[in-house]
Amino acid sequence: MAIAFLPPPLSWLPGDAPTPVGQLPFHPLANLFPLIEGEAFDDLMADIAANGLQEPIELLDGAILDGRNRYRAALVVGATIHTRQFRGSDPLAYVISKNLHRRQLSQSQRALVAARVATMRQGERTDLAEPSANLRKVSQGEAARVANVSDRSVTTAREVLSHGAAELVAAVDGGRISVSAAADIASLPLAEQRRIVDSVDPRALGAAIKRLRDTKTADKKAKRARREAALAGKQRALPNKRFGVVYADPEWQFETYSRETGLDRAADNHYPTTPTNDIVLRPVGDIAASDSVLFLWATAPMIKAALRVLEHWGFEYKAQFIWEKDKLSTGYWNRNMHELLLVGTRGNVPAPAMGEQWPSVIKAPVGEHSAKPEIFAELIEAYYPNLPKIELNARRARPGWDVWGLEAPETSA
Repeated sequence: MAIAFLPPPLSWLPGDAPTPVGQLPFHPLANLFPLIEGEAFDDLMADIAANGLQEPIELLDGAILDGRNRYRAALVVGATIHTRQFRGSDPLAYVISKNLHRRQLSQSQRALVAARVATMRQGERTDLAEPSANLRKVSQGEAARVANVSDRSVTTAREVLSHGAAELVAAVDGGRISVSAAADIASLPLAEQRRIVDSVDPRALGAAIKRLRDTKTADKKAKRARREAALAGKQRALPNKRFGVVYADPEWQFETYSRETGLDRAADNHYPTTPTNDIVLRPVGDIAASDSVLFLWATAPMIKAALRVLEHWGFEYKAQFIWEKDKLSTGYWNRNMHELLLVGTRGNVPAPAMGEQWPSVIKAPVGEHSAKPEIFAELIEAYYPNLPKIELNARRARPGWDVWGLEAPETSA
């Protein structure tokens, strides 16, 4: 069921008039939203002191469903308080609609609201007279949509609600800390969370959050390195050698418009080429480990063939790097100045750690025909220093690599 934005019509009850009011409790649905504090609350009190309470306080089951801030301000300034009973059928939709339309909440505050909505379950509230009649289940996706935040933000906010100290949650509600920063802080012991939140110096708070994130990033990098090293040891221990990294530069055969006039600058003039159907049939999958990564070179006209080869070798396409050349080349539709290095994986091979990724476009000079710049081999070694590696169609030996191909050296270095 979708949450409607427009509240249902309300009726004044007989006797809606100045009401003797003690300390009315706040309805749990109203508490989905943070209270107004500080200068904004001072302005509200001044307005009510000057003009009175212009809109009655909405009640449900003897508690304030809407109007908590007006109620608080009216009590302070001694204004007459009017109440009326909620007469709609969906109090949750009503509360969300009223608050989202009239309050300027940040993305983090809205994410926290959506997280609270998504964690509510029908019939769980014991502080309602008839809880099952007034509370319904709302999915996280629906809550995120209504609050106009991402599903990921709601997941982060739920972490804060689950593990954050009350002071930390209040800081997000008050707009003092972003929900993403609060999620980092929520991983600390409660006493440490309170100490960070109580910091009066915003710079000190920011520095504490940065240190925490740097520590987490370092931990993730170390964990990734351990995983890559463990995977390397496992692969090297196999009785029949398998490779965690396959680096391939197939001898693509590109069919020109005319083999009589179009081969003057084609690859066939420099080395034997192979039809795609034959490249597809190479048993690369037999030498690749169950958890491995493929780096596959392709020119712009051969991208469709390269993706076909990547898939038939047993890999799933993930990303690409672009080699930006320093010289113009040939082409039918444009003058090519780039080649593509496709990345595919099989099994569970680790991606590079966050912050360690290379840029997707790498500038490097053109060498001899079809030779690829060494910087791409360096990229692969930086990503996977320990995994056993093989280069197909290699032209030189590299320390720690196996090689294969017509021009490959006799032995690897």
